[in-house]
Amino acid sequence: MTKENVNSAFVLLSAKQAAESLGISQRKLWSLTNARAIASIKIGRAIRYSVDDLQSFIQSARTVAK
Repeated sequence: MTKENVNSAFVLLSAKQAAESLGISQRKLWSLTNARAIASIKIGRAIRYSVDDLQSFIQSARTVAK
């Protein structure tokens, strides 16, 4: 595993940061989280999002134009 892969595996974003990186509102992020469309990590009362999980969500959400 390269240094770049190791670092991104452990980067956790807050809901605000995750929503900004996806270009969606925090409300939409919470909807996707509650629907289990986006994986999240709960640490105490804080909800965090892995950069790798957000990238996986983006890949799964891709569509091909017809």
